Amino acid sequence: MSTESHPAGERIAKVIARSGRASRREAEALIAAGRVAVNGKVIARAALNVGPKDHITVDGTPLAAPEPARLWLYHKPTGLVTTTRDEQGRATIYDALPPDMPRVMSVGRLDLNSEGLLLLTNDGALKRQLELPSTGWLRKYRVRVNGRPDDARLAPLRQGIEIEGEKFQPMSVTLDRQQGANAWLTIGLREGKNREIRRAMEAVGLTVNRLIRVSYGPFQLGQLKPGQVEEVRRRVLRDQLGLNDAQPDEDEKPAGKKPGAKPGAKSGAKPAAKPGAKSGAKPGAKPRSISRPARAPRSDPGFAAGFTPKPRGRSAKGGTGAKPASPGKAGPSPAPAKPRGPRPKR
Repeated sequence: MSTESHPAGERIAKVIARSGRASRREAEALIAAGRVAVNGKVIARAALNVGPKDHITVDGTPLAAPEPARLWLYHKPTGLVTTTRDEQGRATIYDALPPDMPRVMSVGRLDLNSEGLLLLTNDGALKRQLELPSTGWLRKYRVRVNGRPDDARLAPLRQGIEIEGEKFQPMSVTLDRQQGANAWLTIGLREGKNREIRRAMEAVGLTVNRLIRVSYGPFQLGQLKPGQVEEVRRRVLRDQLGLNDAQPDEDEKPAGKKPGAKPGAKSGAKPAAKPGAKSGAKPGAKPRSISRPARAPRSDPGFAAGFTPKPRGRSAKGGTGAKPASPGKAGPSPAPAKPRGPRPKR
């Protein structure tokens, strides 16, 4: 179970996180507290690689097999803290989640008085990937502030502001409308520092009285109501995050033969007709291609315009077969004219 014995293994904290038991940071804390054992031996450091044959337990309970990565959209209401346990005894988002939800971790946080889109996942590695600044995903917020902001006041936010020695990256700020003593803004940023928007607004003399996150990268809050949870389709996870281990959705049926098809039948072939059903085709006739145009009837104006149907019988070499009709004429051909004699002399 050492790095030497399993050079191609994974760090134990990462394995614990992938099982959904804890985040990577929480797993490191569990190891430091002596609550993790590998092959019956308690370990004290996280700098350890493990392989698929190693038996890992947390608090004496075997580690569950890694589940496919899943992601949920959660409309966090105000009044809930984004943590598993609160020292002050306040209600957490985990107290309000549906009881049938698996163990999940939040991607980033929204503070007590903030609301809107919060991503939840069962995979610690995915959580870390989405939180990294290098991901560079734009996060948009609808913000109501008390005051009358103008371009001059918002300019420092667009250029990048420094507060108490901490530099904030430039934000995209749009003034949507003034509503009495309050104004609505749309703010976009690519980092997630603690209370970043509230602190930045205070620095330019504005007070935030409502903050709603409406999007996180490609994921939108949409019409999700406060307290509702909606799982992201696994097809979207594969497209947006490149997760190859995401299982297909239930409605994603693999391409292939239909149930009940006869052995050797081509995929997509029509099932056999029921006994007694009229097929409209003679026995032994070849199926007609659906892409072949139907023969033009004689009443079709295109027929008189020079369309000549091919003979249906044998070819000229074969002997029999009617000759094609002359263009624009119908019925039997006229009788040949009688030959004329020599002209009389005058």
